[in-house]
Amino acid sequence: MARAARRPGRQDRHAGLLLTRLHAVLLLALAACANTGAPPGGPPDEKPPVILGVYPESGAVVTDLHGDAVIQYDGVIDEQPSSGGGAAGGAGGTAGLASRVLLSPTRGPVKVSWHRSSIHVKPQEGWKPGRVYRLEILPGIADLQRNATKDRRLIVFSTGPAIPAATISGVAVQWVEQRPLLGGLIRAVPLPDTIAYLTMTDSSGAFRLEQLPRGRYAVYAVADQNTNRLRDRREAYDSTSVTLDSSVALVLWAFSHDTIGPRLRQADAIDSSAVRLTFTQPLDPALRIDSLRVRVVVLPDSAPVRVQGLFTPADFDSLTARARAAADSARAANDTTAPRAPRDTTKRDTTEAPAPSARPGRPGARREEQDTSAVHLILEQRPVPQDKLVLRVDTTLAPGGRYFIEVLGARNLNGARGEGHTVHVVPKPKPVPAARADSTRARPPTDSTRAKPDSSDR
Repeated sequence: MARAARRPGRQDRHAGLLLTRLHAVLLLALAACANTGAPPGGPPDEKPPVILGVYPESGAVVTDLHGDAVIQYDGVIDEQPSSGGGAAGGAGGTAGLASRVLLSPTRGPVKVSWHRSSIHVKPQEGWKPGRVYRLEILPGIADLQRNATKDRRLIVFSTGPAIPAATISGVAVQWVEQRPLLGGLIRAVPLPDTIAYLTMTDSSGAFRLEQLPRGRYAVYAVADQNTNRLRDRREAYDSTSVTLDSSVALVLWAFSHDTIGPRLRQADAIDSSAVRLTFTQPLDPALRIDSLRVRVVVLPDSAPVRVQGLFTPADFDSLTARARAAADSARAANDTTAPRAPRDTTKRDTTEAPAPSARPGRPGARREEQDTSAVHLILEQRPVPQDKLVLRVDTTLAPGGRYFIEVLGARNLNGARGEGHTVHVVPKPKPVPAARADSTRARPPTDSTRAKPDSSDR
């Protein structure tokens, strides 16, 4: 009786295995019927590869998955993806078709193999029970005529639980460079685990991770330069923690995180009393400039020089422009030599005031050329990090003089503080070349050129 009671379950497992094999046979049949090349003659084939089927299908729950996941195309595909689909793998990174396939979450590498008209995918650790897998096919899969796909394809399947429906979306930007994070790696790590769900940003820095389980996540945006699908120490990134219920929208600001604070790199003269200071890293825009400690002394006797103040480049330019305008106004008011034309009060001034030539905080951006894209509006939410400050002193710096400049308390974008110093040598003015002789002026006659008396005059 016990043996008879187990037969229905065993028959169900055999039926499930049979359906799996029939599905694989169907994919092979589709591959056999697919075109393997364009017929001779006729117009050239410009159609990119088309996916005919996938296994497992998106939304499927496969509790006994052991073989490869298969993406079947309508023709032979190239073993190397199109260069337009993304960067090739660097040292230690993904390359070939593997650079166009994202399988997550997995612990360790993913095996991606080429089978003429199909791509086979399998995690090196094997398929783990009780997981929801995301298989994302990125743009750039090409055929033998180098026609490449432009769109993504997402396949979500499970080895146990039901397919979830939560979503993490957003935009990732490069804060210092002031542009979207193109082709950036997005890692959503369900806490307290260490494996991550992966996706990539598009050309506008946007990303979307769909059909995720609910819970607490640490989300990273990484400038994955070596394409190893990890966050390395020297790569720019940003991260945040979210509690995911149904959907969450994020903005991530990627930048290089250096544990060593910014140091003073060099000093360059602007005028006789102002020096431009350049640091090794961008400074935290939230840093109060007056909190920095600055010391300037004359070398070699170490006589102190009084510091008037530190300014951001934008503040210094604004201060200089106001001082120049005030000087011009005073000069015009004191100039009594030029007669002034009487003002005609009978005419109405119909001219419109010119539009501001620059947006506040963004020098040189004309109003008619302002970018209204979503990324530009996002970048306006934070100040632009700068690696330069302007130092002004209360005296005139002597040409050829040497000055020791020290700045303490500088802070980078992730809060690390640094200190540093440099020696500034004030450039000497260039010698003015002597005026060339005027070749048009008549030269005095010499003995050889004086007119000699004519013999007939004698």
